[in-house]
Amino acid sequence: MGTERQGNAEGSPGFHVVLGNEACDLDSMVSALAYAYFLSKTLDSGKVPLPVLNIPRQEFPLRTDNAFLLRESGLSQDDLVFRDEVDLGSLHRAGRLDLTLVDHNVLPSSDCDLEEAVLEVIDHHLLERKPSPSCPVTVETVGSCTTLVAERIIQKAPEVLDQQVAQLLYGTIVLDCVNMAPEAGKVTPKDSQYAGLLETHFPNLPPRGVLFQSLQNAKFDVSGLTTEQMLLKDMKVASEGDLKLAVSVIYMTLEAFLQRQSLQQELCEFCHKHSYNLVVAMTISFNDNKEPFRQLAVYSSSTLYRGEMSQALEQARRPSLSLSPMSSPYSDIRAYLQGNTLASRKKVLPIIKDFLRDRERREVHCGTLEESYEVPQQRAYTEDAGIEEDSYFPPTPMNSLVEGCPLDNGLPKISAEALTEKFSKMASEEENAGGL
Repeated sequence: MGTERQGNAEGSPGFHVVLGNEACDLDSMVSALAYAYFLSKTLDSGKVPLPVLNIPRQEFPLRTDNAFLLRESGLSQDDLVFRDEVDLGSLHRAGRLDLTLVDHNVLPSSDCDLEEAVLEVIDHHLLERKPSPSCPVTVETVGSCTTLVAERIIQKAPEVLDQQVAQLLYGTIVLDCVNMAPEAGKVTPKDSQYAGLLETHFPNLPPRGVLFQSLQNAKFDVSGLTTEQMLLKDMKVASEGDLKLAVSVIYMTLEAFLQRQSLQQELCEFCHKHSYNLVVAMTISFNDNKEPFRQLAVYSSSTLYRGEMSQALEQARRPSLSLSPMSSPYSDIRAYLQGNTLASRKKVLPIIKDFLRDRERREVHCGTLEESYEVPQQRAYTEDAGIEEDSYFPPTPMNSLVEGCPLDNGLPKISAEALTEKFSKMASEEENAGGL
């Protein structure tokens, strides 16, 4: 670690922030919490390890599975630190920030100024970070990033593991890997290995099937949510040039989503509020045999944008989504049945990314868009771990596409002392509860 990263302004405390991705799904949250606590027990750098959840606090209630597992593990939301409560840029400029990325390996463009603070990466997505001798990178395409965090803890400091942290890690692995069912195509041997180790060493963990179903029920509970909240619940943002779009996972059938009153108007208002040109809504539900059922919708008030995006998805080959048009009650929404049920958002995002890049290249070279869209030759996105191109990846975000999440910049930032107190309080509560 360089001297620049070690320095603190006038002796003020520095922070080693562990930051998950902007979706702040269960995997990102638990990876940040567990790894920050591991660092607090093993790191001696003079900086305070601090997990930061990469969303505004006001959005956390939408992560119903996160809230459920926290509650079941005896942790309080009040002691968590959210992205709108800490100014990472100011900490970095003051020489008081080290940064570990978990569950993503590339910072979004809105955070590019923080790049020099990144000391380590632990992730299970496609590796897009450029190699650097000053930043060790652990990337494996396992089903859950928490599997890699569990591996690190067990190999380096197994005494950190106890019932509470084990339940956090175990619940997340089980949910991400669909109850460890091979037919779902998400679990890898390493996920099974560390889930099994946790079960063996902590026999009082909740039964796997019961825990999975409880988390799944919490995750799919969208009762009472507005259309905007449903879109924000599990959303990633992709942009290139003048085109910015939201890619949201919706936890209901597309038929039910399309039946929402004034949906097209609500989508129009959502795009206007957040400056999006397009929305791609990927719905997921389960049939009577517990098999995933996927559908997809493309919304834009622009006929050009809607047509281009739809054509790119229809003609995609790596992978093919096997889209079949469905009836839509709205002129600005194209609806599809997705025959390839293994193609989660993780598979669709590279298609969108290639579309955006190709479109931007054509604009730069031609000065205007052509009438028709030619599907680019998409890159093969195999990993060094030997995963085949068409293997199934978990539906977690490809974070290089994210341009940031809406933050309430008017909220006051928490002081360094308050941040330290928050994490110390959480750590104390966990230890008193026999956890972490």
